[in-house]
Amino acid sequence: MDVSRPVLAGAAVLLGLALGPWLSRTAGRLAARAAAAPRRDVVVTALTAGLLCAAALFGGVRPITGGLLWVAGAAVVLGGVDLAVHRLPDRVLLPAAGVFVLAAVVDAAVLGTWEALVRAALAGAAAFAVPAGAAAVSPAALGFGDVKLLGLLGLVLGWFGWGVLLAGIFLGLLVGAAVSVLLVTTGRAGWRSTVPFGPPLLAGAVLALAIGAVPPG
Repeated sequence: MDVSRPVLAGAAVLLGLALGPWLSRTAGRLAARAAAAPRRDVVVTALTAGLLCAAALFGGVRPITGGLLWVAGAAVVLGGVDLAVHRLPDRVLLPAAGVFVLAAVVDAAVLGTWEALVRAALAGAAAFAVPAGAAAVSPAALGFGDVKLLGLLGLVLGWFGWGVLLAGIFLGLLVGAAVSVLLVTTGRAGWRSTVPFGPPLLAGAVLALAIGAVPPG
């Protein structure tokens, strides 16, 4: 029996429990909410542990898992900041993309997953370029932070396959639409209210990976 994945997942959970409070405070600081919030810390820590465990299981014992773990931690911060102030900070987005690309290059060099690396690069470029054009035409419909997040998710999902990428984008749009309808029907938002798009995109990506992620190589 291969015990490497359970051990890696357990280590990821412990790492998430250790990093969770710090990530919660980082998100609060980026959202200009520096006051301590114990309940927020608990929620963020549990979410971090769960996402890091999932990232470890998605990747397995290989270099790309380091990139997935970093992106998972960044996703927690990005989601928290976007929910609070409708902003996706570059200081979190850009390093996450850089670390994932580095991990993908190392994975390709060690395990020969060059096809996955090229596909990730093409998917990231496409996932960035198409919404960037849409944002240029209608800036009110899509923020540039969302465009950059789509580029990052294109890298990650594209590494696993074109089908995973398409599923992630579709599920992100579906989750976003469902949340918007729920907020309107419960009276917590109007039809013209601005709803943060980052968390639904991130949720869609996680769902797509859970459904169809099979590491190349």
